[in-house]
Amino acid sequence: MIQISNLKKTFNLSKKQMLANEDKVKFKTAVNNISFKVNDNEIFGLIGPNGAGKTTTLRCLATLIEPTEGSINVNGFEGHSQGESVRRELAFLTNELKLDTHFTPEYTTKFFGRLHDMPERLIDERMNHLFDYFGVTPFRHTKISDLSTGMKQKLSIVVSLIHNPNVIIFDEPTTGLDIITARAVTDYLKLLKNEGKTIIISTHMMHVAEKLCDRIAIIMDGDIKAMGTLDEIYALTGQDNLDDSFFQLYNNSGGVSNV
Repeated sequence: MIQISNLKKTFNLSKKQMLANEDKVKFKTAVNNISFKVNDNEIFGLIGPNGAGKTTTLRCLATLIEPTEGSINVNGFEGHSQGESVRRELAFLTNELKLDTHFTPEYTTKFFGRLHDMPERLIDERMNHLFDYFGVTPFRHTKISDLSTGMKQKLSIVVSLIHNPNVIIFDEPTTGLDIITARAVTDYLKLLKNEGKTIIISTHMMHVAEKLCDRIAIIMDGDIKAMGTLDEIYALTGQDNLDDSFFQLYNNSGGVSNV
């Protein structure tokens, strides 16, 4: 289970950034006092436009950056004081993950498995399972530089999941993927949910959220504008789809509504 309470993250701005913004404010609030919980056996979606605070929230959750205020708890481990234990619990996949293109998928996956102190037998077992599912097996000895964009993304997922984590955090998991690769990713997230995993994804693709997520938080300018199941959000906004619900909230630009 993930519990985020009163999370706030601000960044100090340089003089150049202040000039560019034509403002004397010395800091930017990326996430503004948000709270939510993600249960086991659930896919929770953070929905919002670019710059809304989705990635900042996930980076705080993964203990990659320190929150300015608030607390984070992952499966009983507190983010600030038990960051190493939190990181052992989770996988964090982001578009910024860069794989060394000189190596092969097999070498890379085994390297990351060893970083997690996995036994060689278990690394091979997990690697073969994930390679087979995502279609990486025929390319296991191919240099990463020679792989397609979709295959590189699949390999990034394999690397992220090699240690069979209990908590899955995917930041924009289907962005830039072809329809077949994107479907493979979303189908596997459903399988992980059925295994009892705790899953949180960020996306600005409404159709992905509608098909995948059990509950959704819509975030804009660092604030959660609505949170609940699809039916609850539809009831709140008076709409019958997530796309129209999002724009209803965007146009209203009101306060936080938790349903």
